Amino acid sequence: MPTFIMLTKLSPEAVRSPHAVEVLEGRAKRAVDAECPDVEWVASYATLGPYDYLDVFRAPDVATATKVAALVRMTGHASTEVWAATEWDRFRQMVATLPDDVGMGLVSH
Repeated sequence: MPTFIMLTKLSPEAVRSPHAVEVLEGRAKRAVDAECPDVEWVASYATLGPYDYLDVFRAPDVATATKVAALVRMTGHASTEVWAATEWDRFRQMVATLPDDVGMGLVSH
């Protein structure tokens, strides 16, 4: 199954107390479990920076990943950004099959 990275930023109005974070997480988890049962959660991290959370999950397709992001936005009062991700070993295997001269002659000086 394809892997996706989701960055989430909670709205300040939604998290006025520490308990609110737990409530929002529970709502989002229940919604995703109910609507996207094929999704496998791989990891979740709280982050420092422009986003509050980084989640890694596997979904059968882009449509399902989009649905996950929409559910998190709606139930968690958040904004989300989702990226498709390729495991490093698989990426190396894909790149190894590319011709050595790919891109040659594309840049003129």
